[in-house]
Amino acid sequence: MLLTVKDLSVWLNMKPSTLYLWAAQGKIPCRKIHGLIRFEREQVLVWLQSFERKAPGYMPSVPRTQHNDVDELIEAAKRDAYTRHGEIRPTASPKGKE
Repeated sequence: MLLTVKDLSVWLNMKPSTLYLWAAQGKIPCRKIHGLIRFEREQVLVWLQSFERKAPGYMPSVPRTQHNDVDELIEAAKRDAYTRHGEIRPTASPKGKE
């Protein structure tokens, strides 16, 4: 069964104008039949499933040794930018040396 823009907008709780725009941009699977936009329920379900989050197990683990390098870089940047009392070190005058 094909869904109309109105049917799909109620199902997805979206404005019909958004669905028309997405259909014109090819962001949502649809069919044009004599100028009318229709949606196949199964294709919309597959499209919706493509937005589901992956389980955290899919994220690659990064060894802690790589983080130490970043931590050292951050500390070095802080040392370069701040004085002992947390004040920002003065930079060169925009006019240059006078």
